[in-house]
Amino acid sequence: MDAKFQDIKANTNKKLNSTEQQSHSKPSKPFSVAEAVVKILEDMGVQYAFGVSGGAIAPVWAALHQSSIQVLHFRHEAGAAFAAIEAHFASDRPVVIFTTTGPGITNALTGLLAARWEGAKVILISASTSASQRGRWACQETSTYTMPSAGIFTSGQIFHYAITLESSHELTEVSRRLALGLGQPGGFVAHISIPTNIQTSSLKTLLPRVTLSHGVATATEETIAKCVQLLSEGPFAIWVGFGARGAAQEIRQLAESTGAAVMCSPRAKGIFPEDHPQFVGVTGFGGHKSVLTYMQVQRPRRILVLGTRLGEFTSFWNPAMIPWQGFLHVDIDPEVPGTAYPSTDTFAIQSDVRIFLKNVLKNFRESTGRSKTIVLPRFERDVLKPRATGLVRPELLMNMIQQVIVDGSDAVVMAESGNSFAWVIHLLRFTTPSRYRISNGFGSMGHFVTGVVGATLARRNGKAIAIVGDGAMLMNSEVNTAVKYQIPALWIVLNDGCYNICKQGMAYLGFNDVDATIPQADFVKIAQGMGAEGIRVESEAEVQVALEKAIAANGPFVVDVIIDPTQIPPSESRNQSLILQGATNY
Repeated sequence: MDAKFQDIKANTNKKLNSTEQQSHSKPSKPFSVAEAVVKILEDMGVQYAFGVSGGAIAPVWAALHQSSIQVLHFRHEAGAAFAAIEAHFASDRPVVIFTTTGPGITNALTGLLAARWEGAKVILISASTSASQRGRWACQETSTYTMPSAGIFTSGQIFHYAITLESSHELTEVSRRLALGLGQPGGFVAHISIPTNIQTSSLKTLLPRVTLSHGVATATEETIAKCVQLLSEGPFAIWVGFGARGAAQEIRQLAESTGAAVMCSPRAKGIFPEDHPQFVGVTGFGGHKSVLTYMQVQRPRRILVLGTRLGEFTSFWNPAMIPWQGFLHVDIDPEVPGTAYPSTDTFAIQSDVRIFLKNVLKNFRESTGRSKTIVLPRFERDVLKPRATGLVRPELLMNMIQQVIVDGSDAVVMAESGNSFAWVIHLLRFTTPSRYRISNGFGSMGHFVTGVVGATLARRNGKAIAIVGDGAMLMNSEVNTAVKYQIPALWIVLNDGCYNICKQGMAYLGFNDVDATIPQADFVKIAQGMGAEGIRVESEAEVQVALEKAIAANGPFVVDVIIDPTQIPPSESRNQSLILQGATNY
């Protein structure tokens, strides 16, 4: 537990002691369950709560406002959930989502499923119908009479832990389970549903003491020795995933001491510097042909896989990515290794990636990755110059974003699902971790249109930029929320009047005469109508100045770029995967 966390815990314990004393000395104003839950959340290190209010959640909402937790009222529960995910990754702290009954809960589910896929730590606090009103068609009734219980109010595929709190006596167990989940490596998504009458009921017991114990999975000495032996037998490569983001220094040390080639998943850009001579490229969706060239010409004996599921968007399960003698796969989840390539020899290691690498580095005695005289294939980006006429080419826009934002600032760059993240994955180059975010597993549209608000808030003095399509910007926007709280989020909209990844993909698959057009919106006018600033870009000569103005803005800012819809992004591998799955008209 870091010093910052300990300070929060100490201060919160003082508040808890003070509150307990008040609850005993002032019986006219007993401590409520809603207040107790909020105090527990404070003790867990929660700094932010995002959500949408409603009558049924009123006691908890009021208690949040009386706490040290910063409460932000969003325009849609899904937006609040996506923002919570990105606030978690920006701050490395758990974030609360609050909703009222019925549609408040169901609206948040898409974002909560994304949180589970992304490995975020978020806690949903929702309301449910009081026992005496259940089955009587209460307003937005939330009970087993009207809503499915399995999965929403129980632990399962959405929530690691879920409970409907029916008594204050359950708070000790709830606190214990939350502390256990938040203390474990990886993600944790919880749901605490509290009937309205229970929220206002008096606390019957003392508040539980919360101790966050951070468990870390580690490999045995025998496992480390076996890994060193296997890696020492011949040239190997390192495949870096998002789960290895805390081990950037160790990955670089291992690569440079052994000469191993390094590749990364689409979510892991920047963990290993993309300008490093040993970096061969990004794998999977939007990735680089240089990786396949390496595997074909210099195929390694083994690949050390670090913190990636090797799912479809990372590998497309391409047999060309299988090394001669299999994988060594390190992950904190023991169910991950061997799943993507079940027929390939895989030595599975359950461990925190950083601790594993530290132990491996202690035992390496010689360079075994490859001969350092061999030149590795690399992806080289074309350098474009602005043209005088025509719409903005996405490639030119990405070149300018690289120059002005990636190289010229410390902003985090986030890319929305669709053609937006295809261009970003393929063309932007990052040299440090924690400056780049995509969601290509669950891949919900609207994730980063709203997630950028949470990330910018949690970064405090830093910026976050969302590169999004016009379809996503119209689907789920929290520009108005950013205006209310003066959060200087920045949106760069690739505006082509079309769900273009769908249109282009359908043509590739052989389906014609489909309509994926969108009446082209003016996102600057929309932003200004909500109190934000913006600039519209209609030619390549305007791009650089617009980006410089945007990155310097003190408040929410939208750059609306009218892009050339005929440009084909590097998404061919995804379409080929769909064809292999049968989604074709040929």
